[in-house]
Amino acid sequence: MSSSGHGHTPAAWTGVIISFIGFCVAGAFMVLENVPGMVAGFVLIGLGAVAGGIMHMMGMGSEPKGSAKPVAAKAQPQES
Repeated sequence: MSSSGHGHTPAAWTGVIISFIGFCVAGAFMVLENVPGMVAGFVLIGLGAVAGGIMHMMGMGSEPKGSAKPVAAKAQPQES
């Protein structure tokens, strides 16, 4: 199940945790009928996505499966 390594990076964990906290905040304030608190929860959800994306760009995320790094071609001696 975990052989693919999907989501096992600091970027993924941070983004999901922040978004989950935002989901909980928005849900609680939705029940309390408090619109500013609910909007703050939505903002937290978006910040989780932004934080995860920034951390991924900083190298804390996983490499895409199809992104093989090109191998530098070796120079071959020419025959005269």
